Amino acid sequence: MTSPTEEQGKKGFLNFIEKWGNRLPDPFFIFVYLAVFVVLLSWLVSSLGATVIHPGTGEEMAIRSIVSGEGIRFILAETINNFTGFAPLGLVLVMMLGIGLAERVGLMETAIKKSILNAPKSLITYAVIFTGIMGNLASDAAFILVPPLAAMVFASVGRHPLAGLAAGFAGTGAGFTANILITGTDALLSGISTEAAKTIDETFIVTPVDNWYFMSASVIIMAIVGAIITEKLIEPRLGKYTGRMDKSFEPVTKQENKGLRNALIAAAVYIGLIALLVFFPGSPVRNEDGGIIPSPFLSGIVPIILFFFITVAVAYGVTVKKITESKDIPAYMAEAIKDMSGYIVLIFAAAQFISYFNWSNLGIWLAVNSAEFLTSINMTGLPVMVAFSILAALLNLLIFSGSAQWALMAPIFIPMFMLLDYHPAFVQLAFRIADSSTNIITPLNPYILIVLAFMREYDKKAGLGTLISLMLPYSLIFFGVWVIMMIIFALTGLPIGPGISLRM
Repeated sequence: MTSPTEEQGKKGFLNFIEKWGNRLPDPFFIFVYLAVFVVLLSWLVSSLGATVIHPGTGEEMAIRSIVSGEGIRFILAETINNFTGFAPLGLVLVMMLGIGLAERVGLMETAIKKSILNAPKSLITYAVIFTGIMGNLASDAAFILVPPLAAMVFASVGRHPLAGLAAGFAGTGAGFTANILITGTDALLSGISTEAAKTIDETFIVTPVDNWYFMSASVIIMAIVGAIITEKLIEPRLGKYTGRMDKSFEPVTKQENKGLRNALIAAAVYIGLIALLVFFPGSPVRNEDGGIIPSPFLSGIVPIILFFFITVAVAYGVTVKKITESKDIPAYMAEAIKDMSGYIVLIFAAAQFISYFNWSNLGIWLAVNSAEFLTSINMTGLPVMVAFSILAALLNLLIFSGSAQWALMAPIFIPMFMLLDYHPAFVQLAFRIADSSTNIITPLNPYILIVLAFMREYDKKAGLGTLISLMLPYSLIFFGVWVIMMIIFALTGLPIGPGISLRM
């Protein structure tokens, strides 16, 4: 028999979003259809004789039709290069070699358990949110680890387990984009942003650290905000939990504690060596003037992070006997790369779409005309950036994959905002806070069903409406606070990353 909460989950606007969102094709085919659309649009616009003046070079550029001899030769000659030369592909796969190794040997799970289980009772909520946010180092695995563990911890101290589950899901989902460390998300999105920025400036690079200052500050702020939401809004609404609590969790073992200790020692040694390399007089990783911004150190941050994760993962894995011989290391790395197969397939289609868009000159044509329109209506200040962020939040209700959505939006909006003198990394930031905030309320999030299953272990009548009603305050308040933070950084000129601010 259907419960009232389940009926509630099947009605209203959320059901409309779920119904129509589920009718969308797989993201792979979305990019295939968009590539076909670009082919046809390039032919139409070209046949009308449209041209555009490149804002950087002053050159008059005609729209090139892909439905032409030149266009067909381009497709045949560049399909493989479009794929293998697509910046996000290499960045993400390299990062996953290290992060995936750390996840496979169990370092991520142990760190998450240790963070929550050892927290003082008064700080449990903050620890849960903080761990959830930092858990994106383990990528999607955090969605499965943090919420149920948080529910059990809350129940063990006499608090409502659904409040713990909500806090864990909020930190993991709504806080997904933030981290004190540089993660795979930074590498993935910056690679797509770089590809889009090349429409205006072929030499422009968005690095994985360009949002680092903002995202590091976000970890602390969102942990506090999330804890306040949980304790002031969610727990009072849930009331006292009276159900059975017969679930238990495995504490961190002595061997795992030793492994974590050795991983921390390895991390300290590695960071110390990197610091010596950076600050050594005449260091080769500094720029010609001896500075850090820009420098080979920042442009080479990805391999530095890769070796960091390999170092700590090996230290942990050897200690807990997950790594017993050298061949175990590449074997775990190979398993991690297997999990990226869906992403690799998606990138093949996305790379073709973006390449067609840029080769035809439609990207620069659309960017210039859009920028001129916004200038003509005097909408070039911060409100246009906030409006863009709201648009991204709404689109995330229909396209859950952040990489797919950014690959779709970046080629249009980054060139347009660059012509309005906005830094691509700031545009990327506006997207990230929107995409992350709404992760926990879109029915297209595949982990919503998993979290709902965890939820029903404590409330058999819980339905989609129950879960969404719990998560909506987190989503709206996280987004609101992040927008305020973005405005403060913009107005005060605070850098969002090394040498990166609102304007170029």
